[in-house]
Amino acid sequence: MNGIAEFRTTVLDCANPMELAGFYSRLLGWPILEGSDEEWAVVSKGGAPARLAFQQVADYRPPVWPSAERPQQAHIDVTVGDMDKAEAAVLEIGATKHEHQPSEDDSFRVFLDPEGHPFCLCRDN
Repeated sequence: MNGIAEFRTTVLDCANPMELAGFYSRLLGWPILEGSDEEWAVVSKGGAPARLAFQQVADYRPPVWPSAERPQQAHIDVTVGDMDKAEAAVLEIGATKHEHQPSEDDSFRVFLDPEGHPFCLCRDN
């Protein structure tokens, strides 16, 4: 089936695009693309659809999850081979482990990036 359009980029609102791009660059091993600046930054594995962008928003307020007050609205899942090793690595680059961990079998763990966006480390099953 052909669609109307092709997927290009997922964009996250934030206060500091270059700082958040640096975090995701380290998390994913994707370089920060040339032309990124204090208002708009992009990391990419090599083009669409593997692009993640960050746009500066005045008075940015991070999501408060799992509360409905300011819901997450979207989150990123990444696959890892060794959950404990990956957890230590993401904490080292600036993530915070969320207090709410809904996985009953430890198949995923919830973290917050430096700007408060939830993301999950998921087992490679």
